[in-house]
Amino acid sequence: MKGILLAGGAGTRLHPLTLATSKQLLPVFDKPLIYYPLSALMLAGVREVLLITTPHDQAGFRRLFGDGSALGLDIAYAVQERPEGIAQALLIGRTFVNGGRCALALGDNLLYGDALGAVLQQARARETGATVFAYWVKDPERYGVVEFDAAGRPVRLVEKPEAPRSNWAVTGLYFYDEDAAEIAAGLVPSARGELEITDLNAEYLRRGRLHVEKLGRGYAWLDAGTPVSLLQASVFVQTIQERQGLQIACLEEIAYRMGFIDEEQLLRLAHGLRSTELGTYLRRIVRQDREEAP
Repeated sequence: MKGILLAGGAGTRLHPLTLATSKQLLPVFDKPLIYYPLSALMLAGVREVLLITTPHDQAGFRRLFGDGSALGLDIAYAVQERPEGIAQALLIGRTFVNGGRCALALGDNLLYGDALGAVLQQARARETGATVFAYWVKDPERYGVVEFDAAGRPVRLVEKPEAPRSNWAVTGLYFYDEDAAEIAAGLVPSARGELEITDLNAEYLRRGRLHVEKLGRGYAWLDAGTPVSLLQASVFVQTIQERQGLQIACLEEIAYRMGFIDEEQLLRLAHGLRSTELGTYLRRIVRQDREEAP
């Protein structure tokens, strides 16, 4: 399975912060925002990623990640000339996916939970249909919402409903089978001129091939698209990391735990970060693993 990471858009809700840089390159505590959705793809076992950016922001992402090889990844790049909907990413990435399954992650979303990796890998293993994740929110009118029947089966998806009949919002991480690009190509732009990801998911639902996984109280989903939500995400990450001494969205650690890189490669990354807290953290990981080894 390949991954598509959408980091386009003008970030107008974050002006003037985003007048000089991409929203997805802004910091969430100690890491760029883009690290968090990329970490979700990595936890799902995805190693080939297409990063879609705006024409003027691509250079910044290339400086950050290069080709991804330092993390055991293969990162390619594509341009979204104009923001014409989330589902447009599947059309831009059609050649990259090459008729296979894919995972699509929005560049401004953060998912956190102890068993998140297992949940994502289960979604990746599903070979047919689409899988989306629903999260209970107090303001569902801001999101795409999924409604359930009495038996807990999804029955309807609505984009930003004026009178929501459900509090379950669909998060910005989606897993699709090989039909996703074809379905996206047949979508009609909405009133705001966009190919809506909700319409794509609704078509999978109509075909009886949409799986909805509810993320309960043990998970956190943050959409860092406004100054307030960006600050809240930073405070959340800072609180967890300071309390536990464990990193969230540490790409180097995830690459090591997932087997994308080995101990020697991790230590090489740590050496390049030797004057930072992250470098100390990575060296501690290796030391602890050695001590715990039989």
